Amino acid sequence: MSVVKEVAAKAKQVQRGYAGDADRPLAGYVGVMATYGTLVGGLTALGRLLGKRLPSRFGLGDTVLLGTATFKASRLLAKDAVTSPLRAPFTRYEEPAGDDELNESVPGEGHVEHALGELLSCPFCLNVWVGTGLAAGLVIAPRPTRLAATVLTAVGVADALHLLYDAGKKLASG
Repeated sequence: MSVVKEVAAKAKQVQRGYAGDADRPLAGYVGVMATYGTLVGGLTALGRLLGKRLPSRFGLGDTVLLGTATFKASRLLAKDAVTSPLRAPFTRYEEPAGDDELNESVPGEGHVEHALGELLSCPFCLNVWVGTGLAAGLVIAPRPTRLAATVLTAVGVADALHLLYDAGKKLASG
């Protein structure tokens, strides 16, 4: 048996042992992780090519800014109605989730498509990708990255204020 066939057989055995009767797209997850690793490697190479050096540390202000911007960007990408065309090839619309967000399901078609659907419809899953991109942006192009992160943070704060305002109106009228 060739090495490739042995690896494939072992991968199928691991898949069956892990998932049982459930259809878990382990191969798709491996592809998504490999893509992430490749992108991080590419960002690292770009930074080196441009002569950028990592800061000795990120300050509290940048950490809060990036955390808030990562939260907003991840929710925007994973749940917002306007970004649904980005998710549509990998998800299916189910119902509104309130405040201009959507609930979507991930069909079980193909391991890569399923893994991408899970990634694109899960703000928690997208946090790693978005946070990595923003952190790399702070090193490679700090000024435009701070601008984008500030806009995302401002939108997130405005969203929170809208929700508080609506909750206050309901409380006052009820």
